[in-house]
Amino acid sequence: MITFKKVEKELVEVLAEIINSNPNYNTIENSKSTRSLEEITEKYLEGESEAYFILLDETYIGILDYLEHNPRDGYPWLGLLMIHHDYQGYGFGTNAYFTFEEKLKEKGINQLRLGVLVENNSAKSFWKSAGFNYLENKLSTNGIEVEVYEKQL
Repeated sequence: MITFKKVEKELVEVLAEIINSNPNYNTIENSKSTRSLEEITEKYLEGESEAYFILLDETYIGILDYLEHNPRDGYPWLGLLMIHHDYQGYGFGTNAYFTFEEKLKEKGINQLRLGVLVENNSAKSFWKSAGFNYLENKLSTNGIEVEVYEKQL
């Protein structure tokens, strides 16, 4: 069963293990295959968004980063959904996303946006298969070009 648990500072090393198990994504995002504990802490524990571990029963298998109200456009945004490399290919990402989507619907949220790094073709395919539609290209807050997708929930 997939559940979510808010990321807390005491578990930043678990978070780093998940993030650094995906060197290809890290390289596309920041030109380095790994991220330091300081970078991860700053991005996922000190930013505007809320980061959640994705748990399969009691095992930490991924991370989900969510911003309920983006001050730049007023929409809720999914910043990241990442599954640890060892758990990819089993449908856990799909299951985690749709479980999270149900939680959003229960809160009355009826729209969700996300940005996909232009070079990340597997992520584009994943999000399209989950019902997201392409809107436009934009620069992210750190200056990287992303394709913006949106879904009516």
